[in-house]
Amino acid sequence: MFNGIKKIDNLVDNIASYLLVLSVILMLFLSVLNIFLRWGNTTIFWIEPLVRHLVFLSAFLGGVLATGRRNHIGIDIIGRWLEVKKYYKLRLLVERLIYIISIITLYFLIISSIDFMKSEAQYGREAFLGIHSSHLVGIIPVGFSAILLRIFLILVLSFDKKNESLDKEV
Repeated sequence: MFNGIKKIDNLVDNIASYLLVLSVILMLFLSVLNIFLRWGNTTIFWIEPLVRHLVFLSAFLGGVLATGRRNHIGIDIIGRWLEVKKYYKLRLLVERLIYIISIITLYFLIISSIDFMKSEAQYGREAFLGIHSSHLVGIIPVGFSAILLRIFLILVLSFDKKNESLDKEV
């Protein structure tokens, strides 16, 4: 069971990595193109809003990757103290509790971002290239959902005895 979940986690990581690289390359290309076009006193109006939304997408993709690699921002005073005191099982329990709280928080963020997307669908307008602004803010619930999926997978994998390095003394 845990091997299948680990494969899903690796798939999410690979997809997020490839999309992030693609997004950054596209941002760089479009930004440089826009600079060259300005030298010729011309511009393509949809480049700047697209680049802004690619930056937004990149932030969420970076969040997915940081969550999976456990490099996200966190204050781990209790976890470090428990590790120093060699309370490995208690530290693992605290980490699982943090994952559960994070999942609950992300759930409410997803619900709120869906409400925002509905509001944008009702009151928004066409942003560029015939794309409605509500489709663009769809990045928010999708991004939060990807982070929630990643945390859920990490929580489930924390019950795998092969991955429980905290359970053993280092």
